Amino acid sequence: MDSATKTSTVRVRASELEGRGWLNTGGAELNLEKLRGKIVILDFWTFCCINCLHVLDELRPLEEQYKDVLVTVGVHSPKFEHEADPVALAAAVERYDIHHPVLDDPELVTWQAYSARAWPTLVVVDPEGYIVAHLSGEGHAAGLESLIPELIAEHEAKGTLHRGDGPYVAPEPVSRDLRFPGKVLPLGGGTFLVSDTGHHRLVEMAADLTTVLRTIGSGTKGFLDGSAVDAQFNEPQGLTLLPGELAAAVGYDVVVADSVNHRLRAITLATGEVRTVAGNGVQRLLEAGPARVNDDGASTSAADLGTTPLEVALSSPWDVAYSSALKTVVIAMAGTHQIFGFDPSTGAVSIVAGNGLEGLLDGPGEQAWFAQSSGITEDAQGNIWVADSETSSLRVLKFAADGSVTVETAIGEGLFDFGFRDGDAGQARLQHPLGVAVLPDGSVAIADTYNGAVRRYDPATKQVSTLARGLAEPSDVLLDESGEVPLLIVVEANKHQLIRLPLPKNALQVDEGAVQTHRPKTPLAPGELALTIRFSAPTGQKLDDRWGDPTQLKVSSTPPELLISGEGTSVGLARTLVLSADVPEGILHLTARAAACDGPEDANGEIPDHAACHLYQQDWGIPVVMSADGSSELALDLRGL
Repeated sequence: MDSATKTSTVRVRASELEGRGWLNTGGAELNLEKLRGKIVILDFWTFCCINCLHVLDELRPLEEQYKDVLVTVGVHSPKFEHEADPVALAAAVERYDIHHPVLDDPELVTWQAYSARAWPTLVVVDPEGYIVAHLSGEGHAAGLESLIPELIAEHEAKGTLHRGDGPYVAPEPVSRDLRFPGKVLPLGGGTFLVSDTGHHRLVEMAADLTTVLRTIGSGTKGFLDGSAVDAQFNEPQGLTLLPGELAAAVGYDVVVADSVNHRLRAITLATGEVRTVAGNGVQRLLEAGPARVNDDGASTSAADLGTTPLEVALSSPWDVAYSSALKTVVIAMAGTHQIFGFDPSTGAVSIVAGNGLEGLLDGPGEQAWFAQSSGITEDAQGNIWVADSETSSLRVLKFAADGSVTVETAIGEGLFDFGFRDGDAGQARLQHPLGVAVLPDGSVAIADTYNGAVRRYDPATKQVSTLARGLAEPSDVLLDESGEVPLLIVVEANKHQLIRLPLPKNALQVDEGAVQTHRPKTPLAPGELALTIRFSAPTGQKLDDRWGDPTQLKVSSTPPELLISGEGTSVGLARTLVLSADVPEGILHLTARAAACDGPEDANGEIPDHAACHLYQQDWGIPVVMSADGSSELALDLRGL
């Protein structure tokens, strides 16, 4: 996009920034007038969303490189009820080391003013206060790297660019033994290994859960293998202990989900030595070859995972557990909404379940949908239980004798359904659970994070109850059988501690209702709907057409009856849907992808094999209501300029 293109289009003035208050500004209120002269990126995010966390990391290098001309403003637009709590938001801003101003927008006022439809959404505003780009999803760093210099050159020439410090004010640092701990693992001898996520290290704690016996990792955010003193992690999360014979054979004891490094790390407990066993450190976004646009919508294929474990691209592994049934480590791969497997004895990495699409869909493993799975464990029958956080659900993977996998939902309804309700599992509700553990009677304990509770699901009776509440974002739960009676150990992330709780004889029965994510419904007319996803490749990139059309659109609905026709997966970013007049409202689920590669092209105008390529992807859940005077068109921006 050049200057001539920009000036030939209608210029849209950016809307004012309105909300409840500001963070990271030293108490100052910001508005667009105060930001005039700067290039502004509005980052519409919510702290539950793994894609939003990816975007935070994508923006950090740009913020540093252009700190005298670029200001990022995080517009926090909550999905879940808990995320509207200002205390919880302040904790999230600290947890994720956000170094830019954040607008608290709990009523989605600014979200609606900018017609945001998905988390994350980026809006670029030029130094004169006009919108120049509207981007959905992640993976836009390369495009911004070309757009920002264009804007700098244009506005320096016009005299409308003002260099200097931005409005960010760093909060006062706080010293703690643990900082937003993530997961806990029992070790032999009564000690516990804790992922001290906010300190980018692991901590071995005594049985009292407060005495620090040793640390593994320097505490400096980064990536480095080596000794316990020198090694570096980046927000480590899940931990699992290998069986003794296997550990002796492979030379390490513990596998760690090093989430922001997109790697699996291994720990030798005797020495504290850290090594990398899987992952190349590149977040899994690009799909090479035809697997990128296959008909079932899969975002990955087993043949596309890499020839060695250190060549595999992973995406935010959040939890790990050793599966005795599969003889492998199963991984809650939050960033791709899948369950992966890692075989320590061979190094093989595989996909156990999930096709990479975000949502709640049961059935054969390769067809199932997950949504940011964040907790995982095995029961006595070899089933794998999963805390599927974005669908506020409890899922289970069951394995047949022939090796096939079936996914079932025990609790949960969908991406936008949550609440705090016990009773029959069919109508029970959770709110963004992150951890799961199996209890002595075969029931399942759930760290129901955003409800501040530990819940219990009984597979025999299909009943849900509450074991404890009033907790500060419990991120993991563990059955502790080291004493005379079994107890629960709960990782209380937002109180930076681990606590023990008794298993109550009489669990609570709570009913605070079932709710849905509060977002405006889009009025649409029944009948034909022209759906368009707008995408423009960044300057210097070319659509990757080496294997045919490089775009893909998948459409479905809740309830399914909302769509008379137009559902399914196919190439192209435009489609005609037919909506039923008999369904008053529902949700359109849309997934769009486009692949583009860096230039220059070769002598034949083709993309060279060594070109760096990028996959742009976004999942939308659009609440809609049928109305005779509703629109017959729906246009969304994957990358609109």
